[in-house]
Amino acid sequence: MTDRIRAHVFITGTVQGVYYRANTRDTAREKGVDGWVKNLEDGRVEAIFEGPEDAVGSMIEWCHTGSPAAEVEDVDAEFEEPQGEDGFEIRY
Repeated sequence: MTDRIRAHVFITGTVQGVYYRANTRDTAREKGVDGWVKNLEDGRVEAIFEGPEDAVGSMIEWCHTGSPAAEVEDVDAEFEEPQGEDGFEIRY
């Protein structure tokens, strides 16, 4: 098993109501990254990405663009201890 890492990410900008979460979920599943994504009341999107380092890194990079309609201003990622996320889901 490859080394897994966990990134706790907050995305700022026009990232709600633009299919950001659905695109994040689909992209994470394509890359084999586990975790979840959800909207926050302050307009940001919060996500957890857990998996191989290169896949998680590419998800963080992807967040800077996100869905076609999104306008991302900032992506803040902090690395944490993996917690065994399994699958990727949208949380509400």
